[in-house]
Parts: sequence; C-alpha cells; structure tokens
Amino acid sequence: MVSPPPTPCPHEAPAEGQGSADGSHAGPVVNHFKLDNGLEVVVIPDHRAPVVTHMVWYRNGSADDPRGKSGIAHFLEHLMFKGTHKHGPGEFSHLVAELGGQENAFTSYDFTAYFQRIAREHLGVMMEYEADRMTNLTLSDEVLLPERDVVMEERRMRTEADPSAQLDEALNAALFTHHAYGVPIIGWGHEIETLDRHDALAYYRRFYTPENAILVVSGDVEPEEVEKLARETYGKIPARGEPPRRDRPREPEPRAERTVKLADEKVEQPSFERIYLAPSQQTAAPGEAEALEVLSHYLGGGPTSLIYRRLVLERKLAVSAGAYYYASALDDSRFYVYAVPADDVSLETLEAGIDDVLAELFRDGISAEDLNRSVTRLIADSIYAQDSQMALARWFGASLAIGGTVENVLGWSRRVEVVTREDVAAATKWLDRKRAVTGYLLKDEQAA
Repeated sequence: MVSPPPTPCPHEAPAEGQGSADGSHAGPVVNHFKLDNGLEVVVIPDHRAPVVTHMVWYRNGSADDPRGKSGIAHFLEHLMFKGTHKHGPGEFSHLVAELGGQENAFTSYDFTAYFQRIAREHLGVMMEYEADRMTNLTLSDEVLLPERDVVMEERRMRTEADPSAQLDEALNAALFTHHAYGVPIIGWGHEIETLDRHDALAYYRRFYTPENAILVVSGDVEPEEVEKLARETYGKIPARGEPPRRDRPREPEPRAERTVKLADEKVEQPSFERIYLAPSQQTAAPGEAEALEVLSHYLGGGPTSLIYRRLVLERKLAVSAGAYYYASALDDSRFYVYAVPADDVSLETLEAGIDDVLAELFRDGISAEDLNRSVTRLIADSIYAQDSQMALARWFGASLAIGGTVENVLGWSRRVEVVTREDVAAATKWLDRKRAVTGYLLKDEQAA
C-alpha cells in the first residue's frame, strides 16, 4: 500500500519522540548490530505480551523510481506477495493468517517496509519466508499484469475519484518542480500502465539486497535469540557489494509563491492548505528540525494551538485548523498549514485569517510558557507511544532508512528539551510565502 500520512515518530511528526540518551526520560533498551552481509539489525525487547513485530525495511522508495517509471517501488511492493521459487503466490500471507498473525507492507518516498505481528514462537518462520523473498522472487506476466490492473484501480479509487487527493497531488507537483517528491508515491497513471516484468526485476535486483536492508524486531524476544535466527536466515544471503547509491536532483530555491485551485462537484466541504518547502531532519542545520517540530506543535498541534484558538475558538472562521511538519525525509521536506472554513466563510477570508495568525507569530514569537508546554507535550506523547511495538519499530526503521542512526532516535527528546525561544523564532524563516504553494479545494459553484 501507499504509505499513509506521516505516523508519529521522532523523525516523522511532532506528536511523538523518544527517550533521552542521557536517561532523563525512560526509553527502550535497543540492541543494534550488523550481519556479515551488511544487513542491519535492531532489536527492541518488550516482554509485556508474548508477541513480536517483525519488520524489514529497504532503503528505497518512490523518489528512487527511474525517470519515466513512476510507481515501480509501490508496484514491486505488491509483487513481493506473489511468490518465490520455494513458496507459491499468497503462501506467505496464508501462513501468517493461519498462525493468527497480521501482515502488511507500505511504500513511502524514501523507504519500503514489510511487517508481520505474530506470536513470538513463530518469529523464525517469519524470518525464513521474508529472507526467501528478499532474494528469490519469481515473476511472470500471468502474475504481473493482473496486479498492475489492481494498482491502476487503487489509483483510480484513492486519487482520481477523490478531489482532495487530486489537490494534494497537484500541490506536491507544484512545490517540488525538480525533485522526485513531486511525483506521487503510487505513480502517474500513464506511467504505471507501461510498467512491465523487466522494470520490476531490474528494480528488485538493484534495491532488494541485504546491505540495503534493515531488520527491526520489537517484542517478546532476547537480542541473542534474534541474532541467532537472523544469522541462520538472512545471514545466508550473499552480499552483492556496495549498497545502491541514491542520486537525486536537489530542488532549486523557490522564488515565487504559487496558488493551486481545484473545483469538483464531489466536493462537500471546501478546505485550505499551504505547504512550505523546509529542511528535513537530514538536511537541516543542527537543532533546526527540532525547532520546526516545536514550532509546528505550538502553531497547529491540536485544540490549544495558536491557529486553532485564533481561527476556530475566537474568530469562528474555521471548524478545524492546524499545522504539522514532516521531518522524516532524506531530502528537503514540507511544513503544512491547513484549515476548513466555517459556513459562509470564503477561502479568501480564511486565508487572510491564517496570514493574520502567522503575522502574530512572526511579531510575538513563542512565550516561555508556551515553549515549555509544547516541549513537555511532545516528550509526553513520545513516552505514551512506547506502548506500541509497531510505533517503536517504525521509529527506528524509518530513521535508519533515511540515513539516521539509533542514537539519533534515542537522543530526540534531549534535543527537543534544549530548543529555545530564539530557535523557534529562527525557524519561522522557512514560513515564507515565496517558499510555499497554497491550495484551495472548492465546490463547483464556488469556482463559478
């Protein structure tokens, strides 16, 4: 499946983080090692229930699709369930279901991941099957062509039949004029139609190698047990050399604000969205991404945020409003501001109200009290999120897949704690209209 909007994690959204490396906040005990063939392994013991989450991440996503072959990363994700020399189509999925487990996969801009959540005693079997399809995938046109039709139907249902998804696609294409983040993860329809078996196998052979993969196991396990199983399964896969290079063009500095409007008879509720080009965790200066996370929480992180209080509670211009920052990216990323207007409020009026809130932010900055509240909330949410095996596995997998480290994740809350009012003020420089694309989703009659 195409990855949903960023799920909370220290690199993905401001709502959740991780324990400090210095122990000021309790965090998970993490074991990190590498097999001889280059496969990275992360083990996060959690003995509260006799289950495990087993995830394999590959350092490739839709932004690594060859030019003219958009959607191949996501298409291959579908094809990975179609069987190997040893196991027939659907056999892995049937086994997981018979054992009472859950499984799925997702593709994002910078990574692709496959996971199973299952009783701890079946971990070794999951590793055997996942290691097998890392290197022994078989494809024929009889399998591939019907699955390509499935992907085309997925695009029609999720994008072409949904005006809000169409607008999001257009906004990203306008924001990223040169970088592959402007291409939808699922791909452009006219290019998906041309994808064939040779495209899929070439992409598979390039990226699906042990030195390009990360194994994350979270749950009722011991590190020694996981290492033994990993060496017996994944460790048998021969290394193929250096990991593939991810050469991507850099997005040029934007110089003009842009507005995209989409009207459709299917629109029931108009909405407003603005996306700013901003540095990611990987491209930002030290401390800058953390300041942007605090800024996004203060500006639009829930019903106590500045934009919600001003537009929804006080001025009654919107029924919802917020902001969020997508830090988890290999290259420059995005900062979002959005709102849904109240009845009889035009999007032009709503946009003017948003600009008023931003002008207040630029003028007054963040108070010491609001800074403390935002930082405390971010860290508290990170502690609560540690109850989820999947959240823990995603934090570390996503971070390593974009070039981060285990230490990056473990030190997240410590870095957030030292964000100052001056840091937040400096981070507002990225909220420049020249760096943004504004989107209007309209009813047909409003456009007329």
